Amino acid sequence: MTTDTGEATMRTETPAARAGDEPPGASRSERLSALAQQHGALVTLVIAVIVASLGFDTFLTGDNLKNMALSSAFLAVVALGMTFVVVTGGIDLSVGSLFALGGVLAAWGSQYGTAVALLLPLAVCGLVGLLNGLLIARSGLAPFIVTLAAMLGARGVLLALTDEGSRTYLVDKDTFFAGLGQDSLLGVGVPVWITLVLFVLGAVVLRRTRFGQYVYAVGGNEDAAALMGAPVARTKVAVYTLSALCAGLAGALNAAWLLSGVTILGSGMELEAISAVVIGGTLLTGGFGFISGSLVGVALLKVIQNVINQIGSLDSAYQQVVSGAFLAVVVVAQTWLGRRRRVL
Repeated sequence: MTTDTGEATMRTETPAARAGDEPPGASRSERLSALAQQHGALVTLVIAVIVASLGFDTFLTGDNLKNMALSSAFLAVVALGMTFVVVTGGIDLSVGSLFALGGVLAAWGSQYGTAVALLLPLAVCGLVGLLNGLLIARSGLAPFIVTLAAMLGARGVLLALTDEGSRTYLVDKDTFFAGLGQDSLLGVGVPVWITLVLFVLGAVVLRRTRFGQYVYAVGGNEDAAALMGAPVARTKVAVYTLSALCAGLAGALNAAWLLSGVTILGSGMELEAISAVVIGGTLLTGGFGFISGSLVGVALLKVIQNVINQIGSLDSAYQQVVSGAFLAVVVVAQTWLGRRRRVL
C-alpha cells in the first residue's frame, strides 16, 4: 500500500475521523449510546444549572455568571490542548506547571511590552512541549513519565526564577497586555472571548482537517494509522507542543487578569483539565472525543464549585470530592457505553 492510497483510505473510511458519527446502518441502540456518550455531559450541565438556579437566588445573576465564565476561561484553554493529547491516547501532566511558569514569564516580560509578555511564555512552554513530544514519539517513552518529569522540571525553573517563590513580578495595569485580562467586550471579559475563538478554531482543526483525522487515527489504532500513511510520530509531537502552548497562553492571560505572576497557581490543574476532558466525553483510551465536550466539562466543574461555594457551610475540599465522584461515574459510563456499542 502506498502513502497516497493510505491517505485516500483514511479520508474516506477511517471511522475515528468522524468520531461520534454512526454508520447509516446503525441500530437505534447504537445511535442512543453514541448520543449519550457525546452529549451526556451537556444534559448533566443543563440539569445542574436548573437545580442551582432554583436553589440559589444569586446563581443566575449577571455578576455570578460573568465571574464563572472568566474563572473558567483559563482552565478551558488548558483543557483545549489536553483534548488533542487525550484523543491520541496520551496524557500531559506538565500543563499545571507550565501554566504557572507561563504566568511568571508573562508578568516578567510585560515590562518590555505586550509582544514579549505573550511570546516569551509561548516560546518557553512550546519548547517544553516539543521536547515532551519528541521523547514520547521518537524514543518510545511513556507519556506519563515524560510529562511528569517535565512537570517537575518546569516547577523547578519557576522556583528558580522567583527565588523560591519569594519574588512576585507585577504587571502594569495601564499596558495593553493588562487589558487582555482586565478589559471586557459586550460585558464579557476578553479572556472569555479569546477562549471561545480558540475553541472554535480547535473544533475546526480536529474535525475538519487532515491533521485532525491523523489525531483520531493515532488514538484509534496507532499501527493501523501508520499503515494508512499517517505521520504518527509527527502527530504526537504536534499535540504535545499544542498542549504546552495552550498552557503557556492560559498562564499569560491569567497573569494579565491578576496583574501578577503568581507562583502557587497551577497546582493540580493538570488533573482538572484531564477531568474536564473526560467528563466531556473524550475517551482516555483515545480515538474518540470532542472539543465542545471539553468546554462543557469545564463548565460543569465550575458550576459544581460555584454551588459548593454558595452553600457556604461546606469546605472547599468538597469540590475535589464531588469532582472526583463525577469523574468516576463518567469513566464507568464511558466504559459501559463503549462495550455496549461493540456488542451491538
